[in-house]
Amino acid sequence: MSSLTTPRVMIAAPASGSGKTTVTCALLRTLALVGERPAAFKCGPDYIDPMFHTAVTGAPARNLDLFLQPEAGVLAALARGCRGASLGVLEGVMGFYDGLGGDTALAGSWHLAEVTKTPVVLVLRCRGMSALTAAAQVRGLMSYGETAGLLPEGTAPRRKNSGIAALFLDQLSPASYPAMKKILERETGLPVLGFLPPLADCGLESRHLGLVTPDALPDLRGKVDRLAAALRENADLDLLGKLAREAPPLEVPDPPPVPKGEPVPVAIARDRAFSFYYRDALELLEEAGAELLPFSPLEDEALPRGAKGLLLGGGYPELFAEALSRNRAMRAAIRAVVQGGLPTVAECGGYLYLNESLSDPEGNPWPMAGVLPGGARNAGKLRRFGYGLLTARETGLLLDAGESLPAHSFHYWQSDREGEGLRFRKRDGRNWPGGWQTGTLYAGFPHFHFGGRPGLVRRFLSKCMEYQREEGT
Repeated sequence: MSSLTTPRVMIAAPASGSGKTTVTCALLRTLALVGERPAAFKCGPDYIDPMFHTAVTGAPARNLDLFLQPEAGVLAALARGCRGASLGVLEGVMGFYDGLGGDTALAGSWHLAEVTKTPVVLVLRCRGMSALTAAAQVRGLMSYGETAGLLPEGTAPRRKNSGIAALFLDQLSPASYPAMKKILERETGLPVLGFLPPLADCGLESRHLGLVTPDALPDLRGKVDRLAAALRENADLDLLGKLAREAPPLEVPDPPPVPKGEPVPVAIARDRAFSFYYRDALELLEEAGAELLPFSPLEDEALPRGAKGLLLGGGYPELFAEALSRNRAMRAAIRAVVQGGLPTVAECGGYLYLNESLSDPEGNPWPMAGVLPGGARNAGKLRRFGYGLLTARETGLLLDAGESLPAHSFHYWQSDREGEGLRFRKRDGRNWPGGWQTGTLYAGFPHFHFGGRPGLVRRFLSKCMEYQREEGT
């Protein structure tokens, strides 16, 4: 057992679209400019917000997901990310009490703040809202749960208080701030740390899967610098630091020792089309002996030499369908090795790449790797999304028959043939095909974390080593 003493705060909000990511990025940049060493974290499964955090700080950001990982794994990820940092900033997800479903706060912002003992700064988007209405909303969030338990018995500690320690106001004019601050502090008893005014051309744009990735957003650094300048001018950073230092020491269980085998080269797709990976999951693989070899399905003509495993992560392959299709050499190379038994994990976007065809946003179909039957196209709406358990129908690469793995699904593109090797089941009982699993392949829309099930890392790398021995290299 070790003790985590790094000061930390969570940036949360009453609802999605309240400015959490904007405020978090502005805060991270401001902290760096005043000499702090911030560490950034994202609550939940989202891949893109951590990319923004990383782009702003220059240091890798991490996901903290209490569904995809056990609590000990989340605490270990927090501790790992805080090494060398002077302050941790955790960005919440959706609304403050949103969780697995309408009747539980499991795996949401409040649950993560409770588990990590992190003080919460609640962001309020004040446009079109009076101070008294804002105060009523805050007081409701503060008192909720004191008379009604949020979590089923035995799943987590019962809530004693909200954990909300301060407020921050977004999209508020400088002229309105003094009165808003005075009324909110009087009515809620919470300090207001500051505000961000409306700033033209500083929004972080959205598209079908949420925020655009940082490399697709023009002048990201300039936008964040302008946001940081406004935050530094209009926020009490000393009070924020005091609040962060009030986070109590956190006891972190020592992770079980990872038996490190012989080095195993594993090719990993990393480019503009494939970029969705959980940093801690990759580190677990590396600690167990994986040598991750990046390559680009967009630009490269061959896989890295000597690869004995393959990771095709999620991303936006549909936006690059034509370019991926025109790289015939890479499509042929991946088809050959996957069909030849190279242990392969293909999640969501990686799974789409293995289909026979993939349609771009204009509806034009483009040939893909052709490992799996059928094509994929825009379904016109979000399909089959949320947390669930991925259960194997037969023994394969990741799971034995009947075994389950926590996973998350979120996609607008739909495949003709999703595969019946696994079943994806939500908490409410709804279920559907979860993907393909053979002795050497997992391919499906659901994303998972390699830390989500004991022994999963070793299982995958053992399959890679078997392949290595069979190849005689």
